[in-house]
Amino acid sequence: MKALVVGVGKLGHRLASALIDEDYEVTVVDYDKDVIENITTSLDVMSINANALDFAVLEEIGLEDYDYVIATTTNDEANVILCTMSKKMGAKFAIARVRDPEYRRHLKFIGDELNIDKIINPDHATAKSIVKYLLKRYQLYSDEFAGGRVSLVEFNIGKDESFVGKKIMEIERINGLLIAAISREGEAIIPNGKTVLMENDNIILAGRSRTIEEFDKIHTGVEKAKHLKNTMILGGGKTGLYVALLLLKENVNVTIIEINKKRCMMLKELVPEAQIINGDGTDISLLEEEMIHSYDSFLAATGIDEVNLLMSLVAKQSGIYKSVAKISRTNYDKVLDKLNIDCVFNTSYITAAEMLKEIRGKDSISLNLFLNGQVEGVELIIKKKHVVCGKTLKELKLPEGILIIAIVRNMEMIVPNGSTELKEDDRIIVFSKHEQVVKMKKIFYSEGRISNAINTIRSRGFNES
Repeated sequence: MKALVVGVGKLGHRLASALIDEDYEVTVVDYDKDVIENITTSLDVMSINANALDFAVLEEIGLEDYDYVIATTTNDEANVILCTMSKKMGAKFAIARVRDPEYRRHLKFIGDELNIDKIINPDHATAKSIVKYLLKRYQLYSDEFAGGRVSLVEFNIGKDESFVGKKIMEIERINGLLIAAISREGEAIIPNGKTVLMENDNIILAGRSRTIEEFDKIHTGVEKAKHLKNTMILGGGKTGLYVALLLLKENVNVTIIEINKKRCMMLKELVPEAQIINGDGTDISLLEEEMIHSYDSFLAATGIDEVNLLMSLVAKQSGIYKSVAKISRTNYDKVLDKLNIDCVFNTSYITAAEMLKEIRGKDSISLNLFLNGQVEGVELIIKKKHVVCGKTLKELKLPEGILIIAIVRNMEMIVPNGSTELKEDDRIIVFSKHEQVVKMKKIFYSEGRISNAINTIRSRGFNES
């Protein structure tokens, strides 16, 4: 499989890296010579320093041989034109990044008319993720599979003695739940029963929705769930605007603090229902004057990651129930777990996840990315023809980095163990580290006679860690 990534900023670099992990032959194009030199030294790609809208360059690349063209330059119009040209020249699938809010209402029309398979707006995608979290009744970040029958929650164990220093098989306080993944200093781990938890590990727990809600209530110290009534947003850029629009539809009161007076006037026209304050949101006296402590939630969404992290910490210390930050760089991955912020949303990771879902999700019911895209959760249906049908988890001997976290059978959710047998029509949720995705697909999508297929998988090294 071949993929062309045009525009190698934070998003383009992330996508190229992810596609390489999945055995794609990746070509990258960027007009900036320094950017090309950087990615050439860090990734195994074919790099081209050129203007991708140059027809001669596209012809030389041979687009008819490419399965995917992904346009992530900083220019929306260039991305749209590039994708249209690529499809005309024979590329099989084209994805464009388009950020301008003016195009938001017309994305489907643009895609249909210009033959672009998928158009993704990073700021709107990030805003949807933020709002989904803010509207949750409880505090921990959560997600779900199988129509809500299987829920997931992310939890920092801190110094909790009932977790720290213990093997997962020894933990008594998570009956009915399974630890699906761990984030430790920015690195993802798919655990097994012998994995030892360490201080400040972030863990993802999977289980029935009701059990997850009970866990959330107990471990956040919140006896009664809070409904979101009012939110303060620091920064009235694209993400802040989208979050405000989405929250107002949910009858949540919104206050936006924006330092640029001209932008404030524009926001007043775009979101007249919101309260717009022209001022420096990093000024603590301004926040106190606006009674920041009286808000249910706070979002820091300026264009500066450091400001967003700092101000979301300040907001949390003022007593706000949910304080979140939007960032775009990956430099802080190793320290985020240690910060007392309820949730951090990385635009680059969220956008990359949306694009990878388009590329990889066609064979699955659903596909979600976790822990900054390092872990993938995929929902599959077991068919009689599949190699794994009729096998117990113990017999499968899944490689390290791959874990079945839940099974839905006859509308009931099962937390599996080694003796659990996979049956026809089971709906399973599999977690795997990104670099193990190829192995995961080989195991769960393989068809044929069980003994022959399993032996083939093992003989090719798919049982190795």
